[in-house]
Amino acid sequence: MVRSEELQLGIVGACGRGGSFKKTLDALPGVHVRAVCDVNAEKLPEAAARFAADFSFTDYFEMLEKVDLDAVILGTPMPYHVPQAIAALDHEVHVLSEVPAGVSIDECRELVRACRRSSATYMMAENYTYTRPNVLIRELVRRGLFGTPYYAEGEYLHELKGLNEITRWRRKWQTGIDGVTYCTHSLGPILQWMPGDRVVSVCCAGSGHHYRDPRGDLYENQDSCVMLCKMRSGGLVKIRVDMLSDRPHAMTNYSLQGTDGSYESARAAGEHGRIWLRSLAPEPHEWTPLDSLGDEYLPDAWREREAQARKTGHGGGDFYVISDFVQAIREGQEPPIGIHEAMDMTLPGLVSQQSILEDGRWIDVPDSREW
Repeated sequence: MVRSEELQLGIVGACGRGGSFKKTLDALPGVHVRAVCDVNAEKLPEAAARFAADFSFTDYFEMLEKVDLDAVILGTPMPYHVPQAIAALDHEVHVLSEVPAGVSIDECRELVRACRRSSATYMMAENYTYTRPNVLIRELVRRGLFGTPYYAEGEYLHELKGLNEITRWRRKWQTGIDGVTYCTHSLGPILQWMPGDRVVSVCCAGSGHHYRDPRGDLYENQDSCVMLCKMRSGGLVKIRVDMLSDRPHAMTNYSLQGTDGSYESARAAGEHGRIWLRSLAPEPHEWTPLDSLGDEYLPDAWREREAQARKTGHGGGDFYVISDFVQAIREGQEPPIGIHEAMDMTLPGLVSQQSILEDGRWIDVPDSREW
């Protein structure tokens, strides 16, 4: 429920990631940024002015107590996502949370409990599910052109040793823990390409330690970590995350194999995604450029907002995710990435951290629907 005609919004992490949502919010009618929050007291007045916010806070919990908000967007570091989301839900304030949903299985359980007892909406802001290629593949799967998908790969290769020293939380939560600590960008789209499926068990292994931080300490996270995911349907998914190796970024590498189709994404600048579909291929086993199918198969709802979306971040993903969040609130419907979808994208990575400690042992992934 929205308390007034305008949705009254709080931006948390407004001096950092939260500040990047301004272009999207400017493009959405009926949304008012009532309050901004950030621990950076020096830059907070500038953020408040950019958003034309009525209030600003360095204390998130004070903001929830003092300002009548409909929703918050949590653009904060990973370890704050769950406690901040729970506090908002307990105030009956809708939540759009950055990824991943949480940093431990125990706190994920607490988040699920909070969602069950609250009437407010929870959505996780996995924006890679909204990029043009990923939406197009999802639509081709929906129309049955891949047949039955049974194998997929996702890679997030993003060297961030320097960024570790600027946003220091990354040094602990992304590269200070072994295993796949940041999997939702890779796994999220794939789960939408395997509708109704989920990861039931994972194993994880790494490539060793080859880099040191500026203090001379080895990173706890191994350079390249690979997580194998066994799906409930019997299918298999491979996820590789590498945030340390010296190499060009490649954060959107994907592939999908079905009984009637195959897809491989572009892997570097200047390359293009390619696809083979049994029903459309001019010759058996010949690739077709993925872009050639966009005009016919991209959903109208995505295409109609593309011009607006391209003005925002992450290939337009930021626009679509916030737009869908606002629509879910206004129409009282389930969001595309609600609490259980968020758990499906988050929990495998958390379980992988235990698997890599146990020499790659296969470990079951809990189903939040049963909590």
